[in-house]
Amino acid sequence: MISFFSKLSLKNTGKPPELAQSAYMDKSATLQELGYKDDNDLRETIYDFLRTIRDPEKPNTLEDLKVVYEEGIFVKEPTADKVPVLRVEYNPTVPHCSLATLIGLCIRIKIQRSLHHPVKLDIYIKKGAHTTEDEINKQINDKERIAAAMENPNLKNLVETCIADEG
Repeated sequence: MISFFSKLSLKNTGKPPELAQSAYMDKSATLQELGYKDDNDLRETIYDFLRTIRDPEKPNTLEDLKVVYEEGIFVKEPTADKVPVLRVEYNPTVPHCSLATLIGLCIRIKIQRSLHHPVKLDIYIKKGAHTTEDEINKQINDKERIAAAMENPNLKNLVETCIADEG
C-alpha cells in the first residue's frame, strides 16, 4: 500500500494511478466495514488504547488510577457522512489536578494515532470532577490549540512518553 505521506515515483502517464480504496479510508464506511462487530466493539477497542496511557506524575496507568474507564466511552450516532462519533469522558484524580489538560491531550493523540479511519472525537472531563472543567473541555476539543500544543517540543515529548506502548 502506498503511504499517504510518501511521494509516488511512478512514470507520469498523464493520469493519476487508480488505487483501490480501503474501507478504513472511506468516510461513508459503516462500523462493520471498518472491522467492528458493533458499537460495543468500537468502545472496547478505544478503551484498550486508553488504558495503557501513563499518568504524567505517577508510575501508574490512567486505568490503574481510574481516570479512564470503559463506561466513560460513548459511541454516538455517526455524522451525515457516516463518520463514527466518539465521546470520551475522563475523571482526574483530584478536582484541582494541574495536569488534567495534558491528560486530555494524551487521550486525544493516542486515539487519533491508533485509529486508521476518520472519527469525530469529543473529549470531556466527567461533569463535576474538576474545578475548571469547562475551560479544559474547550481547550482539549479545539483543533488549533491541540496543534499548537503538539508543536511545543517539551509538551510533545511529555505526551509521547505518556502514550508510548510498553514493550
